[in-house]
Amino acid sequence: MNITVWGINYAPELTGIAPYNTALCEFLRQRGHTVRMVTSFAYYPAWQKAAADGGQLYRDDVVEGVPVHRCWHYVPARPGTLRRILHEGSFVASSLLRLLRLPRPDVFVVVSPPLLLGAAAWLLTRVKPAPVVFHVQDLQPDAALGLGMLKPGWFMRLLYALEAFAYARAARVSVISGGMLRALATKGVPAAKLISFPNGVTLPATLPARGAFRARHGLRTDDFVAVYSGNLGVKQGLEILTDAAALAPHPRLQLVICGDGAMRLRLEERIRTQRLTNVRLLPLQSEAHYLELLVDADLTLVTQQTGTGAFFFPSKLLRSLALARPVLTVADADSELARALLDGGFGVNVPPDSAAELARTLAAFAEEPERLAGYGAAGRRYVAPFEQAEVFQEFTRHLDTLAVGDEVRGKRASEALG
Repeated sequence: MNITVWGINYAPELTGIAPYNTALCEFLRQRGHTVRMVTSFAYYPAWQKAAADGGQLYRDDVVEGVPVHRCWHYVPARPGTLRRILHEGSFVASSLLRLLRLPRPDVFVVVSPPLLLGAAAWLLTRVKPAPVVFHVQDLQPDAALGLGMLKPGWFMRLLYALEAFAYARAARVSVISGGMLRALATKGVPAAKLISFPNGVTLPATLPARGAFRARHGLRTDDFVAVYSGNLGVKQGLEILTDAAALAPHPRLQLVICGDGAMRLRLEERIRTQRLTNVRLLPLQSEAHYLELLVDADLTLVTQQTGTGAFFFPSKLLRSLALARPVLTVADADSELARALLDGGFGVNVPPDSAAELARTLAAFAEEPERLAGYGAAGRRYVAPFEQAEVFQEFTRHLDTLAVGDEVRGKRASEALG
């Protein structure tokens, strides 16, 4: 097959959607397919391009054998609502123009967000006909409404209309969780059009020895280390972590927050003003150092802002579970995250805005290593169906069905004309 993947995030970005887009393209290439990626210049989660990328309109790279076509986009230093709209719109426009000059594939895989890529894909296929799989990583309008970033009104109605248009025009719509499948069904997307395509996980062939991360950052062997790693954004609701740390729940507790994003400066200020000596705020870690971090963690943390848990699923959870790390989640009880934890039995959930309860839970966990070991073992069992190669292989079968169907339809049309 000849496949074009179109999305705003790709390597060398280390977190968010980029690792999954990258892994998909590399998997398809390794299986003998022709694949190209149309994406932006790397900017996430720091919301800043590298100096060398700043003035470039387009650039063609090759990353691990995959042709990567990078397109200019506006990156705001402080991504408020209007700036995010301009940011996404600029990428949609510049990448659409680039795609018009690229060969027509057998199938397009279009990754949302940005939501507007759905309409742009339909426009593109008027010129370069091919089936579109619209892959939804985040129910963007619902999340914006749930976070209070947008209010009900004409603009929300426009977003929901764009969403419905994208779903209706796509040959298939894929999502990353069961809750999102249910949500799209309620939005009227036919079941025959829906594909379950969860973000997968791969166990590394070897793991680093315990102690490397602790030694590098001055953590003692008997410290109880709780770790959050990833995007430091609004929808993660990370203030609860510093509030819980300020309550000094346990003398051996050390909270490690690794990442970058829109909330980093605010977290730095809170750590400073609350005079927290049991919190370390570190940059996003490289893959090797991230593995060391997980191996040395006693507990991993996954947080969500209240009101958002039905609209996205934090796939960072899977890496922790794959390494048998117990998990403490902060999420609404009816969120996808809390439901997964309940189903898998791999940790405990605390409601958002309950810093005192979070502090008490952390203190209890510091004294219950056997309980944590049980959660870790349960998580390892839960994550088994998410093995990345199997997930990608199943998704590839859907792509193949679409590509073959499109080819057959094309031949029949040619025969009719002949």
